[in-house]
Amino acid sequence: ILRLRVPPDKALLIPLQDVYKIGGIGTVPVGRVETGILKPGTIVVFAPANITTEVKSVEMHHEALQEAVPGDNVGFNVKNVSVKELRRGYVAGDSKNNPPRGAADFTAQVIVLNHPGQISNGYTPVLDCHTAHIARKFARNQR
Repeated sequence: ILRLRVPPDKALLIPLQDVYKIGGIGTVPVGRVETGILKPGTIVVFAPANITTEVKSVEMHHEALQEAVPGDNVGFNVKNVSVKELRRGYVAGDSKNNPPRGAADFTAQVIVLNHPGQISNGYTPVLDCHTAHIARKFARNQR
């Protein structure tokens, strides 16, 4: 199996697919490493909640890893964070290298599927971004 070729200098980005509480281990977020490298000891921040913590361990298919690279689907144990504080759709990144952050608004080029007819200001579709599915209102159409 060929690994993805992603520039190694890209910042760590892991959209969370799920979060588990594992007895004897603790909170374990799960996601696919999109860019960057995740290692035990990395200080990560979860956006948009702005929660910062240390990665205690990284596993893939029940095997401990010294590092996870782009394309790896991993679970990683984090210190002092409750499973209730994290959720699918959050993004983890290195707190010291271009950390992810939430945004109040953004400009995007979008493809709208199954729309109700006329799309205008105030239209509120469900957006899919990485693993997040969230309703957001269009502020204006700039065509």
